[in-house]
Formats: sequence, C-alpha cells, structure tokens
Amino acid sequence: MTADDNGADESVRERKRRETLARIAETGLRLFIANGYEHTTLEAIAEAAGISRRTFFYYFKSKEEILLAWQSHFTQLIRAAVIAEPSDQSPIDAVKNALLKLTVNYDSDESIALDRVIRSSEALMSASHAKYIAQEQAIFEALCVKWPQARRRKSLRYVAMLAVGAFRLAIDAWSNDKGKRPPAAYLRESFANVQSALETKGH
Repeated sequence: MTADDNGADESVRERKRRETLARIAETGLRLFIANGYEHTTLEAIAEAAGISRRTFFYYFKSKEEILLAWQSHFTQLIRAAVIAEPSDQSPIDAVKNALLKLTVNYDSDESIALDRVIRSSEALMSASHAKYIAQEQAIFEALCVKWPQARRRKSLRYVAMLAVGAFRLAIDAWSNDKGKRPPAAYLRESFANVQSALETKGH
C-alpha cells in the first residue's frame, strides 16, 4: 500500500467518522425535542442512530455533550463570521453585523424547541452558561485577527464582553417571546440598548 493509499484510507475513515458523529448528534437532538431531555436515554439515542452503546461513547461521553457540541459549532461559526466582516467599521459593528447574519440559525421551530430543552434542566442551564465564555473568547480572538495592534487588545476584550452580553439578552428575549419576531429584531434592539447605556450621562 502506498503513502497515497494510506492518505485515502484516512480520508475515508475521517469522513465516515464525521458522518457518524453528525448522525448521532442529529438523532439525539431530535429525540430531546420529541421526548424531553430527561426521558431520552443513551440507549434510545444509540438505537435510533443505528449504533451500539459502546460506539456512542466513542463519540460522546454523555448525552449532555450532544447539546454542548451543537453550541460549540455555533461558536466556531461566530468566530469565522466576525473575521469575514469588512474592517472599515467599528469592532462592535463588525460583531453585531456578524451575529445578525448568523441569527438565521435561530430562526426555526427546532432552535426554539432546543432552547426549551436546555431551559428544562438546571444542569443543562449551568453547562450552557459556559458557552458564553467560549463565545466571548472566540469573538475576542477574531477581533484580534482583524485588528492585531497590541494597543487595541484591551478595548477589543471589552467589545467582546459587551457583544456577548447583548447577544445573550437578545436570545433570552426571543426565547421568552417564543419567537414571535425574527431573532434579528431582538439583536438589533439589544445592541441599541447597549449603545444607549454607554452614551447615557449621569445627572
């Protein structure tokens, strides 16, 4: 077998691994929505995905990791979206516009249902809060790629913190309203409120 053959075999194995991981994750998310998180067992996910319990643990350590993986993927999308934004705008506008483009991922019944799944469990809510730390770091790193000057790092960290706060409040409002309006509407309002708060003078 040649080196090229080894590479081809590795590519096939990696593709199959990604496909299996995606199938397990999609199956788990579907069952969480249909049956509730607490009532969905590892065995049920494995059976529906056509794998063994042992194979499940090769991809995920727990059913909680399925939700965390879903959230982690969105964090990666945020980083890429911020980097892709034009640099002829302020850092906060770059993040806002990147998030606005990504809110289409939330504009679905499935996203609302998954948000309810997370909110139904204290353990999931606690674990979910960690995603905002990851999102803040991803945004900060993306901003540093776009504006690499060392003197700007502190201000870019503030931008990342404010942006994630605005995003979090927007998603909370959207979820509480059961998606009555597009998520982009809540996001615009949230960023406008942040801007207004920063500009408000004391009396």
